[in-house]
Amino acid sequence: MSATRRQILSRTGASVAGIAFTGALSELFAGSAAASSGGGYGPLVADPAGLLDLPEGFRYKVLSREGDPLRSGEGPVPSNHDGMGAFAGRRGRVHLVRNHENRATGRIGVPTVPGLTYDPAAKGGCTALELDARNDVLGERVAIAGTAVNCAGGPTPWGTWLTCEETEDKAGTAGYTKDHGYIFEVDGADPHRTGAVPLTAMGRFQHEAIAVDPRSGIVYETEDAFQHPFGLFYRFLPHKPLGGTGSLRAGGTLQAMRVPGVPDLSVIQETGACFDGVEWVPVPDPQAAETPIRLQDFGAKGITHAQKLEGCYWGGRAVYFVSSFARATDGSGATHFGQVWKYEPHRRRLTLVVVFGPSTDIRLPGESPDNICLAPGGGLMVCEDGDGAQHVYGLTRKGEVYAMARGARNIGTPEAPEWGEFAGVTFSPDGRTMYVNCYTPGTTFAVRGPWR
Repeated sequence: MSATRRQILSRTGASVAGIAFTGALSELFAGSAAASSGGGYGPLVADPAGLLDLPEGFRYKVLSREGDPLRSGEGPVPSNHDGMGAFAGRRGRVHLVRNHENRATGRIGVPTVPGLTYDPAAKGGCTALELDARNDVLGERVAIAGTAVNCAGGPTPWGTWLTCEETEDKAGTAGYTKDHGYIFEVDGADPHRTGAVPLTAMGRFQHEAIAVDPRSGIVYETEDAFQHPFGLFYRFLPHKPLGGTGSLRAGGTLQAMRVPGVPDLSVIQETGACFDGVEWVPVPDPQAAETPIRLQDFGAKGITHAQKLEGCYWGGRAVYFVSSFARATDGSGATHFGQVWKYEPHRRRLTLVVVFGPSTDIRLPGESPDNICLAPGGGLMVCEDGDGAQHVYGLTRKGEVYAMARGARNIGTPEAPEWGEFAGVTFSPDGRTMYVNCYTPGTTFAVRGPWR
């Protein structure tokens, strides 16, 4: 793209006024990865067990690790722990629904279970944990099987989980017997209630995450496409909005976001840049029978793309979504180490809340924000998916960024250490526990402490 970012802002009427997060952002995290601004909980303390470093006063419990037996006896805990949701159960219990991002080559696949399996040749899916008030595991079982590359997803207002397939593979590819690239609804308390039914009207593409507007029932969806021209940001208008479990099977209309004058979100790197008049364009072929959606014809005005669209979360009256990174060398219009965007439906307004490096307002020791969620005290929790030591970062309403957790080296060798990314950060319904996954080796943690 030849136009400068300033020219685009001017041409589209975007404003850098009303910055969502203020403060001396460029000074945050100068030096140590354990450094903390006033909005955090202090320096991270090294874990003697070598699993999870947390601020003083916080403690963790390992709930589940890949390869251990499922409490149900259905098989071992699958590999590649990814997106996750926490739902209230009876008598103070919590139901955790956890994605397993297994491809056809996955090390430990989700065990196939009658009535819960979509494609027996696929190794992805979800498992569900039942916890008591002390986070002791009461049960662990398969919630859906036979899906592929279950990356993230999101909760519904009626207490189910929408798990997303991050693939476009069709039947006959990688040994699959059915087409993949769909969203599935999962009930963590009673998986047979939802079964293994693809929500085809919500589109077939490389899904990442979703967020549901609790007022309108509109579902927002991110696409983590791996090749240029990269993914789109979608919304799904259901025929039965907020209709409860199973209502999304009734279908609806899929649309893609167009920001007038901005074909690529990566070129916008001024924190607080604001775009009014966002448009939503019907998707020509949601099933992508012949052509991937992002390559379909959206008319002379085109459509807005972005590299690595990942985490998605509803908060207040807006939906937040993440572009994990963008690289000009991959074909993006500009380079960044992560963006967090906010879309306000009632204003049709899109705002760049924060952008990470390389020459922008916030410089972190890490990179590549992935899964996000709202923290009970306000602000966001952001999972890092980059190189080197991996973190869960907190981002306060005032723009203060702090390290909440750091994963210890868990694979590789002392000479060539490797770290598993964090994923699936979420909070218990009462806000007292943060749950988070380490992707490799698959580990689920419960974290408690003096939350504000």
